[in-house]
Amino acid sequence: MKTHKIAVIPGDGTGPEVVAEGVKVLTAAAAKYGFKLDFTYFDYGGERYLKTGKIISDEEVQELTHFDAIYLGAIGHPDVKPGILETGLLLKIRFDLDQYINLRPVKLYPGVDCPLKDKGPEDIDFVVVRENTGGIYTGHGGVTRKGTPDEIATQVMVYDRRTVDRCLEFAFELKKRRNAESEKSRSKPIHLVHKRNVLTHCGDLWYRAFEEMGEREYPDIPRDYMHVDATTMWFVKNPEWFDVLVTENLFGDIITDLGAMIQGGMGIAAGGNINPEGVSMFEPIGGSAPKYTGKKMINPLAAIEAGRMMLDFLGEHEAAKAIEKAVALTCTKLESLSAGKMGYNTEEVGDMVAEAV
Repeated sequence: MKTHKIAVIPGDGTGPEVVAEGVKVLTAAAAKYGFKLDFTYFDYGGERYLKTGKIISDEEVQELTHFDAIYLGAIGHPDVKPGILETGLLLKIRFDLDQYINLRPVKLYPGVDCPLKDKGPEDIDFVVVRENTGGIYTGHGGVTRKGTPDEIATQVMVYDRRTVDRCLEFAFELKKRRNAESEKSRSKPIHLVHKRNVLTHCGDLWYRAFEEMGEREYPDIPRDYMHVDATTMWFVKNPEWFDVLVTENLFGDIITDLGAMIQGGMGIAAGGNINPEGVSMFEPIGGSAPKYTGKKMINPLAAIEAGRMMLDFLGEHEAAKAIEKAVALTCTKLESLSAGKMGYNTEEVGDMVAEAV
């Protein structure tokens, strides 16, 4: 029986609560589909930092490479200054493990309220491929004359051709797979999202690389380009236009939060930080929600969806599809996806999904 070694970082706030329900569902799927999951827990997060002053060391990141995947709950503590955990833990793991793809499915399940008028599950089913280790988040830049009226701050969007090409290749391959599985996908192009009319250097690099790779290696896949500001507009007006979108880091960070809202909110949105050749990390998109800690009010479906993505990445496709169907069924039974308004507590929602699996 195949065994997958999973590093679990429950994290802060409600993170441990939603991770517990995710593990419950993952265990049910493993039992049904004939594989094992070996979970090892790590205490990285706000509480550890407050007690020891440590976030995560180079050696501890290296230890994570011995696992098949990382399952993360949430990071963020009200007593820790913003930015410390985000850069010292989340970004460090992403960059040190070269998780160069951020994968964000945007799928509206039946029974979930959508804020868009007259849009249903048949209209919202696409994936955003966000470049995850380059761009403005690399920290190039600096500050001079700080604290004076003449202060200058710079933060530079930096990309090289290799970083762009490997992200585009992942997106084209994903589009190829989705086209093979769905006639609806085949009817839509792959979209590149940028702002090349203003960001003429980075935008031009992304566009030329996109066109060259498409013409050379994927001539059967139709391509389209869209400015990032127009993309936000069409997400709201015509989400049915989209199937696979690929974009750089900052723009991807922005449009995927809008995507989460049109699929029903943070209670259902999950993502993966992917290294196709290494160790990937999967997480719910919502924060640690410390005000709900211990109240059993938080929605665990996003964490369960993150677990589903993890199984799919590990090659357990049947189990992943079973979880997707179970989540879809559970959504039809909930009064709302919002914390405290579901009609069930956190553990009861996890039980429903596990039983459906």
